[in-house]
Amino acid sequence: MTDGMALIAPAVFDGDTMHRDTALVIAAGRVQGLVPINALPKGFPSRVVEAAVLAPGFVDWQVNGGGGVLLNDVPTVEGVRTIAQAHARFGTTALLPTVITDAQTVTERAADTVGAAIAAGVPGIVGIHFEGPHISPQKNGVHDARFIRPLAVSDIARLTRSDLGVVVATLAPECVDLDDIALLAAQGVIVSLGHSAADFERATAAFSAGARAVTHLFNAMSGLHHREPGLAGAALANPAVFCGLIADGHHVHPAMLDLVARTGPVGRLTLVTDAMSSVGCAADTFELNGRTVRREGGRLTVADGTLAGSDLDMASAVRFMVERCGVALPAALAMASRAPAALLGLSDRGHLRRGASADIVALNADLTVASVLIGGRPIP
Repeated sequence: MTDGMALIAPAVFDGDTMHRDTALVIAAGRVQGLVPINALPKGFPSRVVEAAVLAPGFVDWQVNGGGGVLLNDVPTVEGVRTIAQAHARFGTTALLPTVITDAQTVTERAADTVGAAIAAGVPGIVGIHFEGPHISPQKNGVHDARFIRPLAVSDIARLTRSDLGVVVATLAPECVDLDDIALLAAQGVIVSLGHSAADFERATAAFSAGARAVTHLFNAMSGLHHREPGLAGAALANPAVFCGLIADGHHVHPAMLDLVARTGPVGRLTLVTDAMSSVGCAADTFELNGRTVRREGGRLTVADGTLAGSDLDMASAVRFMVERCGVALPAALAMASRAPAALLGLSDRGHLRRGASADIVALNADLTVASVLIGGRPIP
Protein backbone atom coordinates (compact mmCIF):
# COMPACT_ATOMS: atom_id res chain seq x y z
CA MET A 1 0.00 0.00 0.00
CA THR A 2 2.05 2.90 -1.29
CA ASP A 3 -0.49 5.41 -2.57
CA GLY A 4 -4.07 6.47 -2.16
CA MET A 5 -6.10 8.02 0.62
CA ALA A 6 -7.43 6.47 3.81
CA LEU A 7 -10.95 7.55 4.75
CA ILE A 8 -11.64 7.23 8.45
CA ALA A 9 -15.02 7.15 10.16
CA PRO A 10 -16.38 5.37 13.25
CA ALA A 11 -17.76 2.53 11.11
CA VAL A 12 -17.43 1.16 7.59
CA PHE A 13 -20.05 -1.11 6.05
CA ASP A 14 -18.45 -3.09 3.22
CA GLY A 15 -21.70 -4.45 1.78
CA ASP A 16 -21.82 -7.45 4.08
CA THR A 17 -20.18 -6.56 7.38
CA MET A 18 -19.95 -3.52 9.62
CA HIS A 19 -16.32 -2.78 10.57
CA ARG A 20 -15.05 -0.64 13.45
CA ASP A 21 -11.62 0.97 13.88
CA THR A 22 -11.06 0.43 10.17
CA ALA A 23 -9.88 2.77 7.40
CA LEU A 24 -11.22 2.60 3.86
CA VAL A 25 -8.35 3.08 1.40
CA ILE A 26 -9.14 4.42 -2.08
CA ALA A 27 -6.94 5.33 -5.05
CA ALA A 28 -7.61 6.23 -8.69
CA GLY A 29 -11.35 6.00 -8.17
CA ARG A 30 -11.24 2.44 -6.77
CA VAL A 31 -11.32 0.81 -3.37
CA GLN A 32 -7.91 -0.59 -2.45
CA GLY A 33 -9.08 -2.31 0.70
CA LEU A 34 -10.00 -2.06 4.36
CA VAL A 35 -7.16 -1.65 6.83
CA PRO A 36 -7.13 -1.48 10.63
CA ILE A 37 -6.50 2.14 11.52
CA ASN A 38 -3.55 1.22 13.70
CA ALA A 39 -1.99 -0.65 10.76
CA LEU A 40 -1.82 2.37 8.45
CA PRO A 41 1.79 3.25 7.58
CA LYS A 42 3.11 6.29 9.37
CA GLY A 43 2.39 9.41 7.37
CA PHE A 44 -0.09 7.68 5.04
CA PRO A 45 -2.52 10.30 3.62
CA SER A 46 -5.70 10.14 5.66
CA ARG A 47 -8.93 12.07 5.98
CA VAL A 48 -11.36 11.87 8.85
CA VAL A 49 -14.88 11.89 7.41
CA GLU A 50 -17.38 13.78 9.52
CA ALA A 51 -19.99 11.02 9.57
CA ALA A 52 -21.07 7.97 11.57
CA VAL A 53 -20.68 5.32 8.87
CA LEU A 54 -19.26 4.90 5.39
CA ALA A 55 -21.25 2.61 3.10
CA PRO A 56 -21.43 1.63 -0.57
CA GLY A 57 -23.25 4.17 -2.70
CA PHE A 58 -26.90 3.31 -3.20
CA VAL A 59 -28.12 1.63 -6.39
CA ASP A 60 -31.65 2.45 -7.56
CA TRP A 61 -33.17 0.61 -10.51
CA GLN A 62 -36.41 2.61 -10.69
CA VAL A 63 -36.03 6.39 -10.98
CA ASN A 64 -38.63 8.22 -13.04
CA GLY A 65 -37.27 11.65 -12.25
CA GLY A 66 -35.78 14.12 -9.82
CA GLY A 67 -34.68 17.71 -9.52
CA GLY A 68 -37.84 18.90 -11.26
CA VAL A 69 -37.25 16.66 -14.29
CA LEU A 70 -39.29 13.65 -15.41
CA LEU A 71 -37.60 11.42 -17.99
CA ASN A 72 -40.81 11.05 -20.00
CA ASP A 73 -41.08 14.83 -20.33
CA VAL A 74 -37.40 15.82 -20.67
CA PRO A 75 -35.61 13.04 -22.57
CA THR A 76 -32.33 14.92 -22.93
CA VAL A 77 -28.83 14.25 -21.67
CA GLU A 78 -28.99 17.34 -19.47
CA GLY A 79 -32.34 16.17 -18.11
CA VAL A 80 -30.84 12.80 -17.22
CA ARG A 81 -27.85 14.55 -15.65
CA THR A 82 -30.22 16.63 -13.49
CA ILE A 83 -32.04 13.49 -12.33
CA ALA A 84 -28.77 11.79 -11.40
CA GLN A 85 -27.48 14.84 -9.55
CA ALA A 86 -30.73 15.18 -7.59
CA HIS A 87 -30.49 11.60 -6.35
CA ALA A 88 -26.73 11.68 -5.75
CA ARG A 89 -27.36 14.22 -2.99
CA PHE A 90 -29.30 11.48 -1.22
CA GLY A 91 -26.62 8.82 -1.62
CA THR A 92 -27.60 7.19 -4.92
CA THR A 93 -24.46 6.70 -7.00
CA ALA A 94 -25.86 4.37 -9.68
CA LEU A 95 -29.35 4.42 -11.13
CA LEU A 96 -31.57 3.46 -14.03
CA PRO A 97 -33.59 6.38 -15.42
CA THR A 98 -37.06 4.95 -15.90
CA VAL A 99 -39.46 5.70 -18.73
CA ILE A 100 -43.04 4.73 -17.96
CA THR A 101 -45.80 3.77 -20.38
CA ASP A 102 -46.15 6.49 -23.02
CA ALA A 103 -46.31 7.11 -26.76
CA GLN A 104 -43.78 5.07 -28.73
CA THR A 105 -41.94 8.24 -29.76
CA VAL A 106 -41.41 9.12 -26.10
CA THR A 107 -40.04 5.66 -25.35
CA GLU A 108 -37.69 5.88 -28.34
CA ARG A 109 -36.40 9.30 -27.30
CA ALA A 110 -35.82 8.11 -23.75
CA ALA A 111 -33.75 5.18 -25.05
CA ASP A 112 -31.71 7.45 -27.32
CA THR A 113 -31.16 9.90 -24.45
CA VAL A 114 -29.93 7.29 -21.99
CA GLY A 115 -27.64 5.81 -24.64
CA ALA A 116 -26.18 9.28 -25.22
CA ALA A 117 -25.85 9.92 -21.47
CA ILE A 118 -23.90 6.69 -21.00
CA ALA A 119 -21.66 7.55 -23.95
CA ALA A 120 -21.06 11.00 -22.42
CA GLY A 121 -20.10 9.44 -19.09
CA VAL A 122 -22.83 11.12 -17.04
CA PRO A 123 -21.98 10.10 -13.45
CA GLY A 124 -24.37 7.56 -11.98
CA ILE A 125 -26.15 6.51 -15.18
CA VAL A 126 -25.69 2.77 -15.71
CA GLY A 127 -28.69 1.81 -17.86
CA ILE A 128 -32.41 2.27 -18.38
CA HIS A 129 -35.65 0.82 -17.05
CA PHE A 130 -38.61 0.52 -19.42
CA GLU A 131 -41.64 0.31 -17.10
CA GLY A 132 -44.31 -0.66 -19.62
CA PRO A 133 -46.00 -0.30 -22.03
CA HIS A 134 -46.54 -4.08 -22.13
CA ILE A 135 -48.60 -4.21 -18.96
CA SER A 136 -52.10 -5.14 -17.83
CA PRO A 137 -54.88 -2.55 -18.23
CA GLN A 138 -56.31 -4.02 -15.01
CA LYS A 139 -53.22 -3.03 -13.04
CA ASN A 140 -52.00 0.06 -14.85
CA GLY A 141 -51.98 2.32 -11.77
CA VAL A 142 -51.10 5.81 -12.95
CA HIS A 143 -49.81 4.54 -16.33
CA ASP A 144 -51.91 5.98 -19.14
CA ALA A 145 -54.02 3.12 -20.52
CA ARG A 146 -54.07 4.76 -23.97
CA PHE A 147 -50.46 3.74 -24.49
CA ILE A 148 -50.58 0.12 -23.27
CA ARG A 149 -49.84 -2.21 -26.17
CA PRO A 150 -48.51 -5.69 -26.99
CA LEU A 151 -44.81 -6.42 -27.34
CA ALA A 152 -43.70 -6.05 -30.96
CA VAL A 153 -40.56 -6.91 -32.87
CA SER A 154 -39.54 -3.24 -32.78
CA ASP A 155 -39.81 -3.26 -28.99
CA ILE A 156 -37.54 -6.29 -28.72
CA ALA A 157 -35.02 -4.51 -30.95
CA ARG A 158 -35.08 -1.46 -28.66
CA LEU A 159 -34.79 -3.48 -25.47
CA THR A 160 -31.77 -5.38 -26.79
CA ARG A 161 -29.80 -2.37 -28.03
CA SER A 162 -26.13 -2.65 -27.15
CA ASP A 163 -25.65 0.99 -26.12
CA LEU A 164 -28.08 1.17 -23.21
CA GLY A 165 -26.04 -0.40 -20.43
CA VAL A 166 -28.16 -2.42 -18.03
CA VAL A 167 -31.72 -2.80 -19.33
CA VAL A 168 -34.70 -3.65 -17.15
CA ALA A 169 -38.09 -4.24 -18.77
CA THR A 170 -41.19 -4.31 -16.58
CA LEU A 171 -43.99 -6.26 -18.23
CA ALA A 172 -47.09 -8.25 -17.33
CA PRO A 173 -46.50 -11.96 -18.00
CA GLU A 174 -50.11 -12.56 -18.97
CA CYS A 175 -49.68 -9.99 -21.76
CA VAL A 176 -46.43 -11.32 -23.23
CA ASP A 177 -45.54 -14.73 -24.66
CA LEU A 178 -43.28 -16.82 -22.48
CA ASP A 179 -41.05 -17.38 -25.51
CA ASP A 180 -40.51 -13.62 -25.76
CA ILE A 181 -39.59 -13.44 -22.08
CA ALA A 182 -37.05 -16.20 -22.69
CA LEU A 183 -35.71 -14.37 -25.74
CA LEU A 184 -35.25 -11.11 -23.85
CA ALA A 185 -33.59 -12.86 -20.93
CA ALA A 186 -31.22 -14.69 -23.28
CA GLN A 187 -30.24 -11.32 -24.78
CA GLY A 188 -29.32 -9.95 -21.37
CA VAL A 189 -32.45 -7.96 -20.59
CA ILE A 190 -33.53 -8.13 -16.95
CA VAL A 191 -37.21 -8.98 -17.19
CA SER A 192 -39.18 -7.76 -14.18
CA LEU A 193 -42.83 -8.63 -13.69
CA GLY A 194 -45.16 -5.86 -12.65
CA HIS A 195 -48.38 -3.98 -13.33
CA SER A 196 -49.86 -7.43 -13.67
CA ALA A 197 -52.95 -9.41 -12.70
CA ALA A 198 -51.17 -12.71 -13.38
CA ASP A 199 -52.01 -15.66 -11.16
CA PHE A 200 -49.41 -17.71 -9.29
CA GLU A 201 -49.09 -20.28 -12.08
CA ARG A 202 -48.52 -17.76 -14.87
CA ALA A 203 -46.05 -15.78 -12.78
CA THR A 204 -44.14 -18.95 -11.89
CA ALA A 205 -44.00 -19.92 -15.55
CA ALA A 206 -42.59 -16.48 -16.40
CA PHE A 207 -39.87 -16.87 -13.79
CA SER A 208 -39.02 -20.26 -15.23
CA ALA A 209 -38.80 -18.62 -18.67
CA GLY A 210 -36.21 -16.14 -17.44
CA ALA A 211 -37.90 -13.27 -15.57
CA ARG A 212 -35.71 -12.36 -12.60
CA ALA A 213 -37.49 -9.66 -10.61
CA VAL A 214 -40.73 -7.97 -9.66
CA THR A 215 -41.31 -4.25 -9.87
CA HIS A 216 -42.50 -2.59 -6.63
CA LEU A 217 -43.64 -5.73 -4.81
CA PHE A 218 -47.34 -5.67 -3.82
CA ASN A 219 -48.10 -2.50 -5.78
CA ALA A 220 -50.02 -2.84 -9.06
CA MET A 221 -49.98 -6.64 -9.00
CA SER A 222 -52.12 -9.58 -7.97
CA GLY A 223 -51.76 -9.68 -4.21
CA LEU A 224 -50.87 -12.26 -1.61
CA HIS A 225 -53.89 -14.35 -0.57
CA HIS A 226 -53.89 -17.65 1.28
CA ARG A 227 -55.76 -19.43 -1.53
CA GLU A 228 -54.51 -17.35 -4.44
CA PRO A 229 -50.86 -16.38 -3.89
CA GLY A 230 -50.77 -14.25 -7.04
CA LEU A 231 -47.68 -12.59 -8.46
CA ALA A 232 -46.61 -11.35 -5.03
CA GLY A 233 -46.73 -14.87 -3.63
CA ALA A 234 -44.89 -16.32 -6.62
CA ALA A 235 -42.09 -13.79 -6.16
CA LEU A 236 -41.69 -14.39 -2.44
CA ALA A 237 -41.80 -18.17 -2.91
CA ASN A 238 -38.97 -18.11 -5.43
CA PRO A 239 -35.56 -17.60 -3.78
CA ALA A 240 -34.01 -16.58 -7.13
CA VAL A 241 -36.30 -13.58 -7.68
CA PHE A 242 -35.35 -10.03 -6.72
CA CYS A 243 -38.11 -7.90 -5.24
CA GLY A 244 -38.24 -4.12 -5.43
CA LEU A 245 -39.78 -2.43 -2.39
CA ILE A 246 -40.92 1.19 -2.05
CA ALA A 247 -40.31 1.97 1.62
CA ASP A 248 -42.19 5.22 2.13
CA GLY A 249 -45.12 4.07 4.28
CA HIS A 250 -47.59 4.96 1.53
CA HIS A 251 -47.03 2.15 -0.95
CA VAL A 252 -46.58 -0.69 1.55
CA HIS A 253 -47.50 -0.80 5.24
CA PRO A 254 -44.49 -0.80 7.58
CA ALA A 255 -45.65 -4.09 9.14
CA MET A 256 -45.59 -5.77 5.73
CA LEU A 257 -42.15 -4.34 4.96
CA ASP A 258 -40.93 -5.73 8.27
CA LEU A 259 -42.50 -9.12 7.56
CA VAL A 260 -40.94 -9.35 4.11
CA ALA A 261 -37.55 -8.23 5.40
CA ARG A 262 -37.62 -10.98 8.04
CA THR A 263 -39.01 -13.78 5.88
CA GLY A 264 -38.36 -12.85 2.26
CA PRO A 265 -35.57 -14.10 -0.02
CA VAL A 266 -32.37 -13.08 1.75
CA GLY A 267 -30.09 -10.98 -0.42
CA ARG A 268 -32.78 -10.40 -3.05
CA LEU A 269 -34.83 -7.65 -1.42
CA THR A 270 -33.98 -4.33 -3.00
CA LEU A 271 -35.12 -0.86 -2.08
CA VAL A 272 -36.28 1.31 -4.97
CA THR A 273 -37.62 4.84 -4.92
CA ASP A 274 -39.95 4.93 -7.95
CA ALA A 275 -39.10 8.61 -7.61
CA MET A 276 -40.80 11.32 -9.62
CA SER A 277 -39.58 14.81 -10.51
CA SER A 278 -40.51 16.14 -7.05
CA VAL A 279 -37.46 14.58 -5.35
CA GLY A 280 -34.94 17.36 -4.77
CA CYS A 281 -37.45 19.94 -6.03
CA ALA A 282 -39.58 22.45 -4.15
CA ALA A 283 -42.60 22.33 -6.49
CA ASP A 284 -45.60 20.47 -5.05
CA THR A 285 -47.33 19.82 -8.39
CA PHE A 286 -46.29 18.54 -11.80
CA GLU A 287 -47.99 17.18 -14.91
CA LEU A 288 -48.04 13.54 -16.00
CA ASN A 289 -49.71 12.67 -19.32
CA GLY A 290 -52.07 15.61 -18.95
CA ARG A 291 -52.95 14.91 -15.31
CA THR A 292 -51.84 16.99 -12.35
CA VAL A 293 -49.87 15.15 -9.68
CA ARG A 294 -49.90 16.69 -6.21
CA ARG A 295 -47.50 16.20 -3.33
CA GLU A 296 -49.04 16.21 0.12
CA GLY A 297 -47.42 14.77 3.21
CA GLY A 298 -44.80 12.99 1.11
CA ARG A 299 -47.49 11.27 -0.95
CA LEU A 300 -47.95 11.82 -4.71
CA THR A 301 -51.43 11.32 -6.17
CA VAL A 302 -53.58 12.30 -9.12
CA ALA A 303 -57.12 13.63 -8.67
CA ASP A 304 -58.75 10.23 -8.09
CA GLY A 305 -56.28 9.35 -5.32
CA THR A 306 -54.16 6.95 -7.38
CA LEU A 307 -50.54 6.91 -6.27
CA ALA A 308 -48.29 8.46 -8.92
CA GLY A 309 -44.82 7.20 -8.15
CA SER A 310 -43.14 8.47 -5.02
CA ASP A 311 -41.51 11.46 -3.41
CA LEU A 312 -38.88 9.14 -1.94
CA ASP A 313 -35.09 9.29 -1.96
CA MET A 314 -32.94 6.27 -1.14
CA ALA A 315 -31.50 7.59 2.12
CA SER A 316 -35.04 8.14 3.36
CA ALA A 317 -35.95 4.60 2.33
CA VAL A 318 -33.04 3.20 4.35
CA ARG A 319 -34.02 5.38 7.29
CA PHE A 320 -37.65 4.21 7.06
CA MET A 321 -36.65 0.54 7.07
CA VAL A 322 -34.51 1.05 10.18
CA GLU A 323 -36.68 3.44 12.17
CA ARG A 324 -40.19 2.30 11.23
CA CYS A 325 -39.73 -1.34 10.29
CA GLY A 326 -37.14 -2.49 12.80
CA VAL A 327 -34.64 -3.63 10.18
CA ALA A 328 -31.00 -3.67 11.28
CA LEU A 329 -28.87 -0.99 9.62
CA PRO A 330 -26.54 -3.43 7.79
CA ALA A 331 -29.54 -5.23 6.27
CA ALA A 332 -31.17 -1.97 5.20
CA LEU A 333 -27.92 -0.73 3.66
CA ALA A 334 -27.51 -4.01 1.77
CA MET A 335 -31.05 -3.65 0.40
CA ALA A 336 -30.04 -0.25 -0.98
CA SER A 337 -26.67 -1.27 -2.38
CA ARG A 338 -25.44 -4.85 -2.54
CA ALA A 339 -28.74 -6.49 -3.51
CA PRO A 340 -29.69 -4.11 -6.35
CA ALA A 341 -26.12 -4.17 -7.66
CA ALA A 342 -26.34 -7.97 -7.76
CA LEU A 343 -29.61 -7.80 -9.69
CA LEU A 344 -28.11 -5.42 -12.24
CA GLY A 345 -24.88 -7.37 -12.59
CA LEU A 346 -22.78 -4.45 -11.36
CA SER A 347 -19.96 -6.46 -9.86
CA ASP A 348 -17.94 -3.39 -8.86
CA ARG A 349 -20.82 -1.60 -7.12
CA GLY A 350 -22.77 -2.27 -3.97
CA HIS A 351 -19.70 -3.20 -1.90
CA LEU A 352 -16.46 -1.66 -0.66
CA ARG A 353 -14.09 -4.55 -1.19
CA ARG A 354 -10.88 -4.27 -3.19
CA GLY A 355 -11.52 -3.32 -6.83
CA ALA A 356 -14.91 -1.75 -6.25
CA SER A 357 -15.69 1.64 -7.68
CA ALA A 358 -15.16 4.21 -4.94
CA ASP A 359 -18.86 5.04 -4.83
CA ILE A 360 -19.33 5.91 -1.19
CA VAL A 361 -22.06 7.46 0.92
CA ALA A 362 -21.19 8.89 4.32
CA LEU A 363 -24.15 8.82 6.70
CA ASN A 364 -24.68 10.78 9.87
CA ALA A 365 -25.90 9.11 13.05
CA ASP A 366 -29.49 10.01 12.10
CA LEU A 367 -28.93 8.34 8.68
CA THR A 368 -29.05 11.57 6.75
CA VAL A 369 -26.38 12.01 4.08
CA ALA A 370 -23.19 13.80 5.09
CA SER A 371 -21.27 13.44 1.81
CA VAL A 372 -21.07 11.31 -1.34
CA LEU A 373 -18.28 10.16 -3.62
CA ILE A 374 -18.75 8.74 -7.12
CA GLY A 375 -15.61 7.13 -8.45
CA GLY A 376 -13.72 8.71 -5.59
CA ARG A 377 -14.82 12.22 -6.52
CA PRO A 378 -17.11 14.35 -4.34
CA ILE A 379 -20.41 15.11 -6.03
CA PRO A 380 -20.91 18.78 -6.91
